[in-house]
Amino acid sequence: MISVADTKESMTIRLDGKLFRVLDVVRHSGSGQMHGFIELKLKDLHTGHCFDRRFKQGDRVEGVDLIKRPMDFLYSDAEGCYFMDPATYEQVRVPHEAMGKVEKFLKEGTRVSVELLGEEAVSIQFPRVVEMKISSTGPGVRDGSDSTMKEAILDNDMEILVPQFIQTGDCIRVDTETMHYVDRVTTKRI
Repeated sequence: MISVADTKESMTIRLDGKLFRVLDVVRHSGSGQMHGFIELKLKDLHTGHCFDRRFKQGDRVEGVDLIKRPMDFLYSDAEGCYFMDPATYEQVRVPHEAMGKVEKFLKEGTRVSVELLGEEAVSIQFPRVVEMKISSTGPGVRDGSDSTMKEAILDNDMEILVPQFIQTGDCIRVDTETMHYVDRVTTKRI
């Protein structure tokens, strides 16, 4: 058991028999007759739902250490997504609910860190930004403002907004949490 005051972002804790990832820790100091409290933004690792919960300064929670192993994505079906340890060829399943939005960015062979509690795969750690290729987009508007965006379809069939200068075939970086364009990948010329 650890004090709530000692919790940090990205820690995993157990509350009411469920596993949660700490996304944010906000400490509120007390004033006058109001006592201070700590507010944790938590993500349920099984359902993917996020919520805030308040704790008193002296409350304690159970910290959970998850084992992280690099694994390759194999395929997905109605049950979940399957990953394989390249060293032992052991396969594990991560439920769709635990995957969240990042499942759209998985390709066969993608290497990610799978978090295990004992032998059960609980979640994955996916990069915040990934590189994707534009499979189709319309022509840019001439003399358009730099802040004008247009629709583009990525190679995973996801549709996002990109700046006017992006063309079909370009490689771009996409934020996996917000599903927004970050920047264009430039290739070095020799």
